[in-house]
Amino acid sequence: MLARPAAIKLIRPEMLGGTDPAVAARAIARFRREADAAAHLRSAHTVDLYDFGVTEDQTLYLVMEFLEGMDLESLVRQHGPMPAPRVVHVLRQVCDSLAEAHARGLVHRDIKPANIYIGRVGCREDFVKVLDFGLVKTTSVNAAPSLATIDGVIMGTPAYMAPEMALDDNVDGRADLYALGCVAYYLLTGEQVF
Repeated sequence: MLARPAAIKLIRPEMLGGTDPAVAARAIARFRREADAAAHLRSAHTVDLYDFGVTEDQTLYLVMEFLEGMDLESLVRQHGPMPAPRVVHVLRQVCDSLAEAHARGLVHRDIKPANIYIGRVGCREDFVKVLDFGLVKTTSVNAAPSLATIDGVIMGTPAYMAPEMALDDNVDGRADLYALGCVAYYLLTGEQVF
């Protein structure tokens, strides 16, 4: 019922782990955490969240701003590596989003080209939005243990993952910056670092 275009992200009940209640609980926790994190971030370079809820048939949903453009992975695949000045322009905007998240004690943990959207916002071209806070983790010492990760299972995208994420769950914002460095390499070369 919004008077503007929106994107809707859904998790249907059948995708919540089937008969395994523990898997379903983790999926719900991850989805709720993404909604909560996105709802509290105000950077112009973080995707805006309009609504969150559960439908009558237990489908979870997020309603977010509709973006015009494409993710950076698709952009590089379709058009090749980007020139250095444009990469710097993009990275500064991602850093703005991450700076706010890190100041609030949040680590994104899945920074990669597919989670960075570039396009037009209003009259501005090459405007960047950071998406998908589904693996976000708080660095607060008082935080409850994460329900959205599984002991012994590495969460994230290996090609952009800081080594400490694979070795230990005690990560901070530096893991996002490492991933952003890997993104920069991909944008400049069209190749992954490793």
